[in-house]
Amino acid sequence: MLKVLLIIGSGSFLGGVSRYLASRYIQNALFSAFPYGTFFVNIFGSFLIGLFFGLSERGNLGNDEWRLFLTVGFCGGFTTFSAFSGENLALIRDGSFLYFALYSGLSVFLGLLAAFGGNTIIKLF
Repeated sequence: MLKVLLIIGSGSFLGGVSRYLASRYIQNALFSAFPYGTFFVNIFGSFLIGLFFGLSERGNLGNDEWRLFLTVGFCGGFTTFSAFSGENLALIRDGSFLYFALYSGLSVFLGLLAAFGGNTIIKLF
């Protein structure tokens, strides 16, 4: 178990550092109020997790440790949006369209509501 946690943790470290560097570089290069840096890493991370899941399903990704390093570790550290996209992809693939709609809609709505609520609480105190 400790080995698996270290594999995921090292992937997460590399993903998080990559997210910071890519997001900062893109945002500084485009000089815009729109968060292009975060937008890019979210979409690119979703693309990567789709690639990694596809390679894993075909048996071309190596062993389970590589899959965990790349998907849970790197992509999870690069952006949690990729994990969200991967889970939604699995729901669609399994034909769970109701759960897909609920998970997607509620995650976005409640996530935004929670962020607003947390921000509001801090402003009140």
